[in-house]
Amino acid sequence: MTRTMRQRCRTIVSTSALSALLVAAAVSPAAVAAPASSGATTATTAAAEQVPPTVATGTLDNGATWRAEVPANWNGKLVLFAHGFRGGTDNPAWDKGFAPTAAELINRGYAVASSSYAETGWALETAAQDQLDTMAAFEKQFGEADRVIAVGRSMGGLVTSMMAEIRNAGIDGAVSTCGLVGGGVALNNYQLDAAHAAAELLLPGQDIRLTGFTTPEQSDATIASLKAALQEATESAEGRARIALVAALLNTPTQLDGVELMDPESLAAAQADLVLDTLPTVIGRRHTIVNAAGGDSGWTAGVDYAKLLHSSDQRQQVEHMYGLAGLDLSTDLATITANADITPDGNALEWMLRTSTPTGELQVPLLATHTLVDLLAPVEYQEEYAETVRQAGERSLFRQAFVDREGHCSFTVAENVASIEAMDQRLETGNWGNVAKTSVLQTNAESIGLDGAAFVDFRPGEFINDRDWNANF
Repeated sequence: MTRTMRQRCRTIVSTSALSALLVAAAVSPAAVAAPASSGATTATTAAAEQVPPTVATGTLDNGATWRAEVPANWNGKLVLFAHGFRGGTDNPAWDKGFAPTAAELINRGYAVASSSYAETGWALETAAQDQLDTMAAFEKQFGEADRVIAVGRSMGGLVTSMMAEIRNAGIDGAVSTCGLVGGGVALNNYQLDAAHAAAELLLPGQDIRLTGFTTPEQSDATIASLKAALQEATESAEGRARIALVAALLNTPTQLDGVELMDPESLAAAQADLVLDTLPTVIGRRHTIVNAAGGDSGWTAGVDYAKLLHSSDQRQQVEHMYGLAGLDLSTDLATITANADITPDGNALEWMLRTSTPTGELQVPLLATHTLVDLLAPVEYQEEYAETVRQAGERSLFRQAFVDREGHCSFTVAENVASIEAMDQRLETGNWGNVAKTSVLQTNAESIGLDGAAFVDFRPGEFINDRDWNANF
């Protein structure tokens, strides 16, 4: 479908967006001029790069703000950026974390636009539409873009994946980076599985609240209890074994710098430190999702935890640690299974499935990138998402790329730009060819000459916490 035809079909974009240009910068003629021809001289390009980009801002009808920067030598292509999770009240349209990548894209002739979303926290109710309305506002002011590439980071990676499933949305391709692409239900459940196991095995007999938090204060007692129990557990072989089980359920990374996979004790110690950091953090954020969904969508009822561990790549690690401690793993698994009685709020679960869970039914090509060690969006999410896309019959539209680095969204500018330009090339040629191959991405990123790249061939392990709720349980 041509760009013009898609513009006519963009029924998903609300008409309110077309009147959203409330606070816009003056537009210079150079900013909206036709893209330079391929014969433009290097001197002309260099001169254009010296001209500051035109900046435009505005507010959508629901209060979301947007910002766009358009270079004087605009190539006609728009990168539509979706930011990640934000706690608190600070909610700017321009994302500081993406700003270095945006600056490089602008230097290369791309326009960049983004929105704040209408709310902070788990903003999936409006985020995709806020992005599409921002695109409509941008095109009303600057003219129709020749190509729109949606790019998202963390929660914004999920937003971008959801946008890529909207028929006739008006985007041409998508790049999801460090995305929560397993979806919101899986996010709640894998974190809950780990918290449930920790509470049952390290604080037996105590009534530890794990769900339904609506304020940070409500989760403070839970966090304090679990942190103390985890810390104490590190001091005994039995405790370290049980933390290894918690780590497996939390999809805690194993590809850690300075840690040998063939040294189970060293790996267990490193994972214990990560669990101590990660579990309190995710419990402390749970209230934002509960408030957005109107209830807690997570559940443990009906879950067979022995079956979950059996599917995990970390099963042998857990078995080794239990053997060292002289503990019976099957007994502990039976305990946490027998005491798994948390049920979801039905309306909240429906909301999460509707707003925050990909179906895999891609309408446009999508490239998903992920670092190997990510505590907040486990790399195993990519296994789950690939399976979802495959089951939807859209495998030909999907590619994945991995970066050998620790940290949530810790991509270099060069890696981000190479991924976006790989999508641009996919759209230009109509096929993937070799553009998403590890070696090609690495070569292209290195050729940018900025901050390096570490693309690597990798196959993520099984995401073990995926499940469907059985209301008849």
